[in-house]
Amino acid sequence: MSLNFSYRHLYYFWVVAKEGGMARAAARLGMAVQTVSAQVRELERSLGHALLKPAGRGLALTEAGQAALRQADLIFQLGEALPAAVRDAATTPGVRLRVGIAAGLPKLVVRALMQPMLGEPRLRLRCHEAPFDELLADLALHRLDLVLADQAAPLNANIKLYSHALGASGFAWYAPPSLQAAARRGFPQSLERVPVLLPTAQAAVRQRIDQWFEREEIRPMVVGEFDDSAMLKTFGAGGLGVFPAAAMVHEDLVERYGVRRIGACEGVEEHFWAIGSEKKVAHPLVQRLITARKP
Repeated sequence: MSLNFSYRHLYYFWVVAKEGGMARAAARLGMAVQTVSAQVRELERSLGHALLKPAGRGLALTEAGQAALRQADLIFQLGEALPAAVRDAATTPGVRLRVGIAAGLPKLVVRALMQPMLGEPRLRLRCHEAPFDELLADLALHRLDLVLADQAAPLNANIKLYSHALGASGFAWYAPPSLQAAARRGFPQSLERVPVLLPTAQAAVRQRIDQWFEREEIRPMVVGEFDDSAMLKTFGAGGLGVFPAAAMVHEDLVERYGVRRIGACEGVEEHFWAIGSEKKVAHPLVQRLITARKP
């Protein structure tokens, strides 16, 4: 980084501006007035603009000086926070974990899958949700430590990625109070008569749900499709429609959204995978997750 001015000169100017004059600034700094004045003039030469102008018996800021003062305030406020930040980082080092979450993967499921890692007291977690292919590219470039998804990484001779099965969950249908009676009456054929919400094709489980409809000879009354699983559940809980969800988070789902299970989605499972860029998992928290969730 190339600098055209001295931070020391900037600091002297900042003190002058705060104190309102050279004499008071010199007293605060324990320096001669002439020395402080020379340092400020050197800063003005470096920046190519006058920062101070005479005002009665004192000094006032020019427009350039006001702009310089605003930036100096930010710089020295950050500087004052630096020792504490360094001290905190040195005394309480964190375990950093960067996790990519495939768009459409249910948020309640993500939390359940990550539970073995969340007990780490020094954890510094960063989660990033994006389309599956985008996450795999970031993983290959080591921008992520782990990707959680509902499908394994595809075989690619140019990119070495390793998929670890974390298990699977059956699916069930849930309804808000206003639709429970109608949805239970003649289930699953009732899904032709009540509004239905579904994940989009972006979710791997959508194809399995469509196949279930075909096996049951059901033509669902679909009124909404959602990329985001949390949004799907929120709209469903609000009365927009009946929706499918992973049975492994049944209790959280019922408690958080106030919905009720109306029947199973027999034969439909959602599979969960942890994908890494190394055959031998090096990150201790990722290893903990894979070991705890090993089917």
